[in-house]
Amino acid sequence: MTSDPAVPMTASAPNERGGSPERFGYEWHNYAELRPEYEEQFRRWTVHLAPEDWRGLDFLDVGCGMGRNSYWPMSYGAASGMAIDVDDRSLAAARRTLAGFPSVTVRRLSAYDIDVRDRFDIAFSIGVIHHLEHPDGAINAMAAAVKPGGRVLIWVYGRENNEWIVNWFDPLRKALFSRMPIGLVHHLALYPTALLWLALRVGVGRIEYFRLLRRLSFRHLRSIVFDQMLPRIAHYWSREAAVALLHQAGLQDIEAAWVNEMSWSVIGRRPNSGGR
Repeated sequence: MTSDPAVPMTASAPNERGGSPERFGYEWHNYAELRPEYEEQFRRWTVHLAPEDWRGLDFLDVGCGMGRNSYWPMSYGAASGMAIDVDDRSLAAARRTLAGFPSVTVRRLSAYDIDVRDRFDIAFSIGVIHHLEHPDGAINAMAAAVKPGGRVLIWVYGRENNEWIVNWFDPLRKALFSRMPIGLVHHLALYPTALLWLALRVGVGRIEYFRLLRRLSFRHLRSIVFDQMLPRIAHYWSREAAVALLHQAGLQDIEAAWVNEMSWSVIGRRPNSGGR
């Protein structure tokens, strides 16, 4: 794996224009282990691509966190990749995760300021776009980074089946948790995790996402609850809105898949000519 820690952070990178990279950096510093169940999650989030579809590809992972979503494509035979983030703790975790893959470059670079053009076979962003103040700017940069005919894939929170989060939990997150010191939020996440753990044990929740959660360890479940509590921004998009994110970037052949009955994986292709 190669890295360039000396690359300067761009002007927009310190707070990712209203996002929460330093708060997610705390998360990836504390939850940096590579769990087997992460592969199943990755394959659901990237449902449009089978493992063999990654073979030989050059990819861009936007908002790589601890690097787990770059790890799986490389294990499937991807040729090379670039994993970018803006928090030093996330980048350090990603370098450890991807140490066995010398053809992956880990860079300190904002999603808005991707400085590579017409190179990648696919640019993807898992669980990041919905935390940005200007998601269209990041997707435009991703579309410019792929070669003509290349693809852009995002996984984002869905509004469908998440109305209870949008109406009840999200206002609490905005008013309270997003303003608290991150260490305190991490501690507080223990209590709703315990309640969720008990609820799952007695069969609460019938959608696919809850069936998945029942199979996870308490520590993994706590990391998911913490992940929901910590950000300053969290968008929940309908299918139409999620598709529109890629359409506005000039992408074609857009497909959307409903993931775990609560989120959207959307993929589109850059035109071979006459596009971005």
